[in-house]
Amino acid sequence: MNTTQAPPLWRQLQATATALQAVRAGQSATTALAAVAPAFRPAAQALLFHALRQLGRAEALRSLLAKRPPAPAVDALLCLALALVWDEAQAPYTPFTLVDQAVEAARRGGARAQSGFVNACLRRFLRERDALVAASARDPVAQWNHPRWWIARMQRDWPQDWQAVLQASDHAAPLTLRVNRRRSTVAAMQARLQAEGIAAQPIGDEGLLLPRPRPVPELPGYAEGAWSVQDAAAQLAAPLLLQGLARPADRPLRLLDACAAPGGKTAHLLECADAALTALDVDPARCARIHENLARLGLAAEVRAADAAEVATWWDGRPFDAILLDAPCSASGIVRRHPDVRWLRRESDIAQLVVQQDRLLQALWPLVAPGGRLLFATCSVFPAEGRERIETFLAHHSEARLLPSPGHLIPCSAAGAPAVPDNRPRDNDGFFYSLLEKGPR
Repeated sequence: MNTTQAPPLWRQLQATATALQAVRAGQSATTALAAVAPAFRPAAQALLFHALRQLGRAEALRSLLAKRPPAPAVDALLCLALALVWDEAQAPYTPFTLVDQAVEAARRGGARAQSGFVNACLRRFLRERDALVAASARDPVAQWNHPRWWIARMQRDWPQDWQAVLQASDHAAPLTLRVNRRRSTVAAMQARLQAEGIAAQPIGDEGLLLPRPRPVPELPGYAEGAWSVQDAAAQLAAPLLLQGLARPADRPLRLLDACAAPGGKTAHLLECADAALTALDVDPARCARIHENLARLGLAAEVRAADAAEVATWWDGRPFDAILLDAPCSASGIVRRHPDVRWLRRESDIAQLVVQQDRLLQALWPLVAPGGRLLFATCSVFPAEGRERIETFLAHHSEARLLPSPGHLIPCSAAGAPAVPDNRPRDNDGFFYSLLEKGPR
């Protein structure tokens, strides 16, 4: 019999508020949560992600309750409580429980001197909830829970669909698996999960969608590499690059995954084709993740820590049949899974990322063999990091031909997918894909 008791809620709120304060100071949620004690981490992640999806609303409510923001630690706790309590339909606990425990967290922590202030703000919110929520709704940042610049950019980039995209981005993504075709099938893996009482629905050619998140290592098939976690949109990369690609008769395909970590698309390429694959990443620690993932799946590649654009430092001079360039980007398409991204990113980052994307395209294109392909991908919904990059590239490379490609895929859920042109009705993150073929100059 398991007699382990969950930590009291006030302790969980303390740990989560500390993580939220770190995110607001510029840390990623991953880094902030790594500093949380293991006993508190699962609950802290759930509460933190909920709060980050409602942070615009919480900050607007706090500004109505307090003329000046309190000290960062107090402000983090207060905004956390408001994010959790303002919408009763989504609140993980009853409003009075949350308020009582938030005040207790202040009393027992570094915000002890401000516990009365926290109590007064939250009790006032409970008394005046409807009026305060209505007043906060006049702020677009509160309404859409994205930074003002992000909302404006979406309105400009997607004038017909921006509301649907922002709404989808505020909902947690399901857990999506990609079945390792070398070790199982979708039907067999679905049956295996269902035998354990785990609902799973096929999505795409090799995917299974689990509506409820679960601890990944505990799912059947994980240890033997029967599947990997990968969003449905990301699962399109390997088939796009390989379908219809001519296979040499005298040697395996030479493939390059130029920005490979943590290795999901690298593994998918190797599951789909017998190939000599080089996987690059600029960060040696992230290269270790690639090795770990490939080992679990029973796959092998040449993994090197290198800047893909610095070709002279790693290339052996032999052209590649196909290159996957999943370029560094704003990650604006994956905020369902990483809700901290929207608050960490700055609009000025986009221009810097665009320069990096162009640099990689220019450096890697000469490495493609005649008749070979390059798949340019970003997990971004901003056309500046997708369509505009390819239009610029094609204008300067007459030998490059654009093959049929998905273009921009918009974040959506199967339950309420927006009717975006060329977007298939599926539950996916935001992505951009453009497939280029090299012909003679």
